[in-house]
Amino acid sequence: MTNANPVTIETIIQRLRDFASERDWDQFHSPKNLAMALTVEAAELQEIFQWLTPEEAAHLDPAQHQHAAEEIADVLLYLLRLSDKLGIDVLDAAVSKMAKNALKYPVEMAKGSHKKALGAE
Repeated sequence: MTNANPVTIETIIQRLRDFASERDWDQFHSPKNLAMALTVEAAELQEIFQWLTPEEAAHLDPAQHQHAAEEIADVLLYLLRLSDKLGIDVLDAAVSKMAKNALKYPVEMAKGSHKKALGAE
């Protein structure tokens, strides 16, 4: 199914700006506050999986799945709002970080291992 008006990151960021502005929330959206809110939402996502076995976590029931979708959306929205406030292009940052990770964890050293390279952060 094709969407005549596909949603882009830029569209979402603008909608977040408008949403905050309409409610006079910019005064509360400091990078510090947004980073804190982001971690709260990430913790709410984590809570869904807290006592599940790996098998249960891989096969959420419909209510858990919907809850996870909503928490993932909250994390993304706060992340985009924070990146906008800091003037960080999230796609550029992600591509740059992936390239850095490829150098930091070369296939021949990292393949099949969950251990990080010595001195890696």
